Amino acid sequence: MQPYPVQLGFDDAQRKLRTPFLSLRTSALADYLARLQALAAASPWAALLVSLVWLWIALWTAAHFSQQALARLTPPFPFLARLLAYAFSPARLLLFLLLLQALLRNLPQPGNGLGLLLDINAVLMVGALTWTLVRSVAAARDTLIHAHPVTTADNLAARRIQTQTRVLARSVSALLVLVGTGLALMNFPALQRVGTSLLAAGGLAGIAAGFAAKPILSNLLAGLQIALTQPIRLDDVVIVQNEWGRIDEITGTYVVVGLWDQRRLILPLQWFIENPFQNWTRHSAELLGSVLLWLDYRAPVPQIRAEAIRLCRAAPEWDGRLVEVQVVDTSPQALQMRVLVSAANAEQGWHLRCRIREELIAFVARTCPEYLPRWRVERPP
Repeated sequence: MQPYPVQLGFDDAQRKLRTPFLSLRTSALADYLARLQALAAASPWAALLVSLVWLWIALWTAAHFSQQALARLTPPFPFLARLLAYAFSPARLLLFLLLLQALLRNLPQPGNGLGLLLDINAVLMVGALTWTLVRSVAAARDTLIHAHPVTTADNLAARRIQTQTRVLARSVSALLVLVGTGLALMNFPALQRVGTSLLAAGGLAGIAAGFAAKPILSNLLAGLQIALTQPIRLDDVVIVQNEWGRIDEITGTYVVVGLWDQRRLILPLQWFIENPFQNWTRHSAELLGSVLLWLDYRAPVPQIRAEAIRLCRAAPEWDGRLVEVQVVDTSPQALQMRVLVSAANAEQGWHLRCRIREELIAFVARTCPEYLPRWRVERPP
């Protein structure tokens, strides 16, 4: 029966030690609030400054610990982890501005200065909200791109998803910035008309009437059309203005085509809507290529056909789908033989054609050089 009085005595001692400390903290807080209220009565702007400092410290502390807690919970979820990394800072700023707006509305009216401060804070809130939404769109974009890499061999679906994601993300971000700028300007009576006009420029009426913004709007609509219909995708092999290249980049206003000799051809988005071009990887990267040889009429076609088939089957670039050797044309001096081969992509098809051409020429020159094309001159008797 003795342990219970001892335990009760220890609890009583703790309570006696804690009570003065709690009463001291409560009295200090009450004294601080009384001083803050007196300062607010004497100088509202000074009280506002002190409140802002305490609000920022409290919000930063709470945000710091909440970010650490969320960072431990979000790794299994790629989008939430990237959203936390991208949009946490603008979201914290937005929350601070919202609390500041509530604080400003509860202060006594110190003349006309508070109204201007409320308008400025409203503009900053719109900017912070726009920043948060744009960063959220960027988080969704990068999550989708990371989930569908184009480094695999069969990357057609990944290139389609990446192209749609990049173009749509840029279009949505531009629309968010446009709407946010219009809403921010509408907070000031003098600029309200400008903000209304800017918002109207994003609609059909603005497209019909905004002749000055026609190139920008046409590229924006072309970007949306390319994202939905996808005549081109990232890493597509195209022939543009008689130039062979790959689609390196698709921005909100132009397309960068990397040419075979490391040059870069830059074209506006609208060009791909209004002009014809070749896309060699629209549905698949597989391609057919041909090798043309001019030979004498006396050339042994069966032997050359057998050699061409043997060379093609031995070439590492051949994908095993097709090899055909045919005489496709004649002229007064020679016949034309075509070797039609298949490859998995344009690059391997080019190397395969060069290999077949070089080795066939070497075979003819080595085994039957007299059957190379020649001019015949007949002497009169």
